[in-house]
Amino acid sequence: MTASPYIAVVGGVNIDIGGRSDAPLVAGDSNPGRIRSSLGGVGRNIAHNLALLGARVKLITALGADDGAKRVEASCADLGIDLTDSLYVPDGATSTYLFLADSNGDMALAMNDMAIYERLTPAFLETKLNTLNAAALVVLDTNLSAESIRYLGEHCTAPLFADPVSAAKAGKLEPILGRLHTLKPNRMEAELLSGVTVTDEASLRRAADTLLAAGLQRVFLSLGADGVLAADHERRVHLHNLPARMVNTTGCGDAFMAAVARAFLDGADLETAAKRGLAASAIAMESADTINPAMSPAAVAERIQ
Repeated sequence: MTASPYIAVVGGVNIDIGGRSDAPLVAGDSNPGRIRSSLGGVGRNIAHNLALLGARVKLITALGADDGAKRVEASCADLGIDLTDSLYVPDGATSTYLFLADSNGDMALAMNDMAIYERLTPAFLETKLNTLNAAALVVLDTNLSAESIRYLGEHCTAPLFADPVSAAKAGKLEPILGRLHTLKPNRMEAELLSGVTVTDEASLRRAADTLLAAGLQRVFLSLGADGVLAADHERRVHLHNLPARMVNTTGCGDAFMAAVARAFLDGADLETAAKRGLAASAIAMESADTINPAMSPAAVAERIQ
C-alpha cells in the first residue's frame, strides 16, 4: 500500500515573545504589562494550518538545541507534522522574535534572532532533494537565504509554491519566478516583483499578467480589505473577502497559503482554490491566536457555501 501524498514546507519557525504595556511606554525603564510567548514563523504557520486541513506535512526548518526546539517538536508531534528532515544545530539558537507594543497594541520595538537559517544552505538542501522531489508540492518562504531559494528553484522538480513574507525579502524570489508554480504576494510585493505600480483594477491585472509571463502558473494577489485577484493562464477572477469577525489578522496570509496548497493537492481549479484561501483567512481572523484551532476542511467548506 502506497503512502498518501504529502506537502513539504521549507521555511521558518519562530518562538514569538511579545509584551504589551499597561500604560504608555517609558523608555529606559521597566514597564508593567503582559508578556506572551507562542510558536510562529511563516513556514511553521503554513505547516500547522495544512495539518489542520488534513494534509500530510513534512516541515524542513532549522532548530537549535534549546527549549524552543523542544516546544516546536512537541507541537509538531501533536499535529502529526514530520520534522525528520529538519536541521538540528547543536550550537545554534532556535529562531526567536521579540517585540514590545504600547498600551494601544502598536509595536514600538522588535528584534529578531534568525541567524540559524543561514545554516539551511544549498549543500544541506541537496541532502533533502529526494524528500522534496517526492512531495506533491513544496511550499517555501523567504526566510531562506537567496542562495538556498535559487537552489530550490533550479533543482526541485515538485511544484513550488512561494510566500514572499515581506517586501524586504520578496526580491529573493526574482531569479526563480519562472520556476515557481504558485506565488501569493500582497500588493507591495507584487509591485516589486512585477515592476508594475498598482493603482487601479487595470494595473492590478497587468501586474498579475506580468508575473504569469515570467513563467508562473498561478498568482493569488492578496489585496487586504479588497479581497484577492486570482489569475492563471486561462482566467482572472477578483473575489471579495468573506464575512468574518475580526479579532486578529496576523495569521490570515499563512492560512490562505495553506488552503491554496491543500486545494492544489485536491486538484481544485483556480477559483475554488481562491475561495478556499479566503475562507481559511476568514477563519484565521476570528481567533486571538495566529492559528485558529477551529480550522478544518469542514469549516472551510461551510464558509464557501
